[in-house]
Amino acid sequence: MLIQSITLFPEMFESITECGVTGRARKQNLWQFQAINPRQFADNKLGYIDGRPFGGGPGMILQAPPLQAAIDEAKKNSQGRNKVIYLSPQGALFNHQKAIELSQSDNLILLCGRYEGIDERLLQYSVDEEISMGDFVVSGGELPAMILMDAVLRFIPGVLGDIQSAEQDSFSDGLLDCPHYTKPLEFQGMGVPDVLRSGNHALIAEWRLKQSLQRTLARRPDLLEKRSLIPKETRLLQEILAEQRKIQS
Repeated sequence: MLIQSITLFPEMFESITECGVTGRARKQNLWQFQAINPRQFADNKLGYIDGRPFGGGPGMILQAPPLQAAIDEAKKNSQGRNKVIYLSPQGALFNHQKAIELSQSDNLILLCGRYEGIDERLLQYSVDEEISMGDFVVSGGELPAMILMDAVLRFIPGVLGDIQSAEQDSFSDGLLDCPHYTKPLEFQGMGVPDVLRSGNHALIAEWRLKQSLQRTLARRPDLLEKRSLIPKETRLLQEILAEQRKIQS
């Protein structure tokens, strides 16, 4: 996979291209990265590529021509189909399934905005999809782009030491992840649940599923509302609710 970022701050991406599992995977050529600074396509010596918005208002707007030139350059660098994504608080909310979908792409071009936004005509003409990381605003699209990259790259074979790490993450089956424990056996007076030390893999699997259901019910009940429960999940959820009623009574 080739990921290209159109950004005014290419140096920000060193944290994901040089560090951690994503940095190691890039050095192993499991994925490639290219940053393109649209300032190189400015029509002035100072590299300005923003302008005041028509109709007035605060802030500056990134101009369409240099961004279009940067997108065209990115497409020249790639082979196969490209998907151009604009990181925007106005886009569709990013989630686990979207990360899996994007991991099947050959080429991603991530457009990182700055200031008050981007000329709408560029978005209509050249952007395939707008994606948001949540109902908040940050100073630019670089951090959201890196979040998207990290989530997507986890599904590229070889990036993680064990692909099951991605398959068993929170949201992979529509539930939050269960609690995890490692050495030491005691920490701050708290021990490790006996079932995890029992060696009974069937009981461990059921305990983990029940914990996932319980955590999802407490923290993200909306996920359960959208989920078609299998009989085992229904039984465990009924147990959880019965235990809660007992505590409350």
